[in-house]
Amino acid sequence: MKISVIKSHGSKNDFIIIDEQERLVLNDDQRASLAVHLCDRSNSIGGDGILYITESDTAQAKMRVFNSDGSEASMCGNGLRCAARYIAERDGVQKFKVETMKADLTVEKVESLYEDIPTYAVEISPILIHLDSLPLQLDQETLFNQVVPEWHETLRFSALAVPNPHLITQVTEEELLSGLQQELAQSLNSPNQWFTDGVNVSFVVPLEPNQIFVRTYERGVGFTNACGTAMSSSSLIQVMLEQGEAGIPIDVYNDGGRVKCVIHKKEDLFHHIDLIGNATFTDEYTLEFSDNEIIPAVQHVKSTGEELIYQRMAEASREFVTGHLPGLNK
Repeated sequence: MKISVIKSHGSKNDFIIIDEQERLVLNDDQRASLAVHLCDRSNSIGGDGILYITESDTAQAKMRVFNSDGSEASMCGNGLRCAARYIAERDGVQKFKVETMKADLTVEKVESLYEDIPTYAVEISPILIHLDSLPLQLDQETLFNQVVPEWHETLRFSALAVPNPHLITQVTEEELLSGLQQELAQSLNSPNQWFTDGVNVSFVVPLEPNQIFVRTYERGVGFTNACGTAMSSSSLIQVMLEQGEAGIPIDVYNDGGRVKCVIHKKEDLFHHIDLIGNATFTDEYTLEFSDNEIIPAVQHVKSTGEELIYQRMAEASREFVTGHLPGLNK
């Protein structure tokens, strides 16, 4: 059996899209095994994970995200943009809902972020701030802009789930470029007394009003060019710190380029976040499955050429960021 798959990325957070409605039905062990094998950058297609598109009883389609280590993520904002584009073009729709592990989320094709890059806005929700939601074991109900001496003597941390867990702290350029983030993130994603399920750790550097740089260590993956839910969560914390406003787009720069985030409130409560960014298709492949074998033969069909446009935006974004954070050029 042969099926076609697409290599895609949102802010250089790259994924393989597999449509299980194309005659392919998998169990979770097979999905995990495929993710480990196909995401191997040395021996296969390579990627941060696989987006499995399946049928849904409550939405246009369902997206499941398996990381490159075989673990399943509850949500992925960058991946959702890529899945949204695939479903939109497959089904001929513009605005619709996609079922994810915890919620049905609204997605929509919108005006291009840069030149004619395919751009999608996706809903990031629910927003959960109770520490049981992450889960995070601290003797308090929430963590907002607070020092936790066991983690660091001066950094102030905020924690939330959207619905995957995030730990966010505002840092200086020197702290961003040090080994502190990796040390902290690896510690909190190894067996520890605080995060029993691990956590995504983001360092945020303010640039100008409504403009931030975010670098994220993702649980199950490590450092990536960008993490959509982390950029969304970081934007929310900016608003909570009164360094941004609900309803006003925040430009979020990352190692992979740029997105926009808009924080929405209802009756003084933070309701959801719009994550707006590229959904770039870079390559097409075929997978050929032999009888009783879950590991397929892989054949590259063609490159789409879309990456050239994206790289122009990424370079313009990098020039802007290094004007504020020159150490990133070193």
